[in-house]
Amino acid sequence: MEKYLDIFKKSYSDYWNYLKYELIDLNHWDNFFYGLIIISLLVWVLEIAFPWRKNQSIFRKDFWLDTFYMFFNFFLLNLIVLIALSNTAAELFNDVLSVVGLSLSDIQLFDVDDLPQWLGLLIFFLISDFVQWNTHRLLHRVPWLWNFHKVHHSVKEMGFAAHLRYHWMEPVVYKSLLYIPIALIGGFDAQDVAIVYFFTIAIGHLNHANLGWDYGVLKYIFNNPKMHIWHHAKALPKHVRYGVNYGLTLSLWDYLFKTAHVPHDGRDIELGFEGDETFPKDFLRQEAYPAFSRRQKPHK
Repeated sequence: MEKYLDIFKKSYSDYWNYLKYELIDLNHWDNFFYGLIIISLLVWVLEIAFPWRKNQSIFRKDFWLDTFYMFFNFFLLNLIVLIALSNTAAELFNDVLSVVGLSLSDIQLFDVDDLPQWLGLLIFFLISDFVQWNTHRLLHRVPWLWNFHKVHHSVKEMGFAAHLRYHWMEPVVYKSLLYIPIALIGGFDAQDVAIVYFFTIAIGHLNHANLGWDYGVLKYIFNNPKMHIWHHAKALPKHVRYGVNYGLTLSLWDYLFKTAHVPHDGRDIELGFEGDETFPKDFLRQEAYPAFSRRQKPHK
């Protein structure tokens, strides 16, 4: 137990030092802090230049709340819990393997160093996105997970920063379910992963932006604003019980597994979920909501 506590404490100090380094060092391209800012500003400029909903304010409803969520969830949440939890869980997983005489390298499906870089990154991206697509479906199907996911669906006007409005429990669920599949194909350098990370952040921002784009024929591969708006629709077809369009970066999975739904131009549809009129409007009460709310049925 003492070993895990030491890992937990060291994770705090290591990530704090890393975060300070990110803030002052501008000499490496894979700087996540400034990368997020640059991507956000670029997508915001696109929203301003090519607004889909012409009457929506540049500083839309909850713009500053979502901006706070964006930095809190992308950086401070890592400091508070995720990095320490992830490092501790990884060590526990390694210890469990050692009990049965195995190491992490023994269960890896292949060595990414033996593959061309582009192929290794493509495999990493496809597996990550598919696992996250399935995890997203769980957030809608399991009542207690849906209570956490309501924070994201409480968005009433879409904009780029809404992408990162989510309850702190969501990344715990995502990372937990993603850990073992990624461990099986591990070995990627941090800079390699950064390429995928920046790409997925850009697509996620665009999905939530005030843009009327669907990328033409590429809409069947990549998630897009015209498709994702329907994921946030308050009213869904009667035959759909848990929601539609679960894709994060790729729309491919929704088309393959028949969960895609884009009936018409959804520019002016109402967003949210049943009962969102009484949902908390501020950060602290939204974070506390799942602990004090009654268990409710998933999104319909």
